Amino acid sequence: MTESGRKDGSGAGLADGSGVGLGDGTRAVPGDGTRVASSDNSRAALGDGTRSACSDGNRAALGDGTRAVRVGLPEPVKHEPTLPGPVFAAHFHLPGDPTGGYAYGRDENPTWTHLERAIGELEAPDAGSDADPGAGPSARPDVETLVFASGMAAISAVLFSQLRAGDAVVLPDDGYQVLPLVREQLTAYGIEVRTAPTGDDAQLDVLDGAKLLWIETPSNPGLDVCDVRRLADAAHARGALVAVDNTLATPLGQRPLELGADFAVASGTKMLTGHGDILLGYVACRDAELTASVRRWRKIVGAIPGPMEAWLAHRSLATLQLRADRQNANALVLAEALRERSEVTGLRYPGLPDDPSHKVAARQMRRFGCVLSFTLPTRERAERFLESLRLVDDATSFGGVRSTAERRGRWGGDAVPEGFIRFSAGAEDPDDLVADVLRALDESAAAAG
Repeated sequence: MTESGRKDGSGAGLADGSGVGLGDGTRAVPGDGTRVASSDNSRAALGDGTRSACSDGNRAALGDGTRAVRVGLPEPVKHEPTLPGPVFAAHFHLPGDPTGGYAYGRDENPTWTHLERAIGELEAPDAGSDADPGAGPSARPDVETLVFASGMAAISAVLFSQLRAGDAVVLPDDGYQVLPLVREQLTAYGIEVRTAPTGDDAQLDVLDGAKLLWIETPSNPGLDVCDVRRLADAAHARGALVAVDNTLATPLGQRPLELGADFAVASGTKMLTGHGDILLGYVACRDAELTASVRRWRKIVGAIPGPMEAWLAHRSLATLQLRADRQNANALVLAEALRERSEVTGLRYPGLPDDPSHKVAARQMRRFGCVLSFTLPTRERAERFLESLRLVDDATSFGGVRSTAERRGRWGGDAVPEGFIRFSAGAEDPDDLVADVLRALDESAAAAG
């Protein structure tokens, strides 16, 4: 398949399964990028200053790629692996009084500690990061991170550890689909739940007297954006805590703690790890007392990740910057192509200069994410479009190296039109991805005729 063949949407070369003519990224996702991040040549190209900065823990001035491949690693030990393997242990040797170090697997695990350090350095690279991960849970950097079995476990840990009967919480009414279920449970516990849209900072209007403000920006799946710093300042002035769901943006897209949030919360299942093969969540926080309350909740509920999942997540961080840059670029190119299609309405991507959220997003985001959304005329047209895609999986979730899309209305929990599509751009070659989407639009239109 020629270069021009890819651009005209014909899809030639795909049907026979050969893949001949596909770009390198489409044929080998994410193998090439992973090899580049860990190759000897890549390491050799680091200057002495970069290697020194990595070893002494002063990572604040490093680039995203350098930081991503180094975060959370222990000091090198001769004949030991760079990233130690997962520690499978329900208990640890514990003679005498239980002071410091590791004791029981529900509370701490060395594999978690490496990952928690790594995520903390990504969420807040300006924070202290001199703690020795081998010293156990008593030695911690300024920003503490706690990992969980899933994103919802992390979300629940913040909400239910901070709120009591009689408190009020402000949630977005256009956020993640499971939030209505969370609202039901909070209400059952005697907690007042107020909601408002993400866009135009509308949550400000219902903030008075609240104990906690929950922000999701960009919102999922509508991709509205709010001014985190403005909302955080207003909430703190009223005595409220602020938590930001950072799942769509990732720490490479925005850093909620630097924007004034008390908690940065995310599902590591999505773009942070990027391979669609683990469930994970995390909470990052600068305040030791707040962190202790979330840690206590994790201990009580037992919503902990397995060591293998934690190790896989840490391994995946090495390619985060490579994946994020490719996927963000693909999302923008695809959004620009979709903007030219008359059957596409309601196109949203914060990276488009004319998107309603772009102005605010550009002030607080460093990357705009891999997710875009748009609406096709009918449910039937949307379903035919998804069936016609060859390089895109019809699947829920987002952020993976393989592009995914779904008709979001099939779940029934989002206030979206029947033809609404949430699209997550993967790491395929942009020409291949755009050609596949445009061809699927053409085929779905022809079938309608």
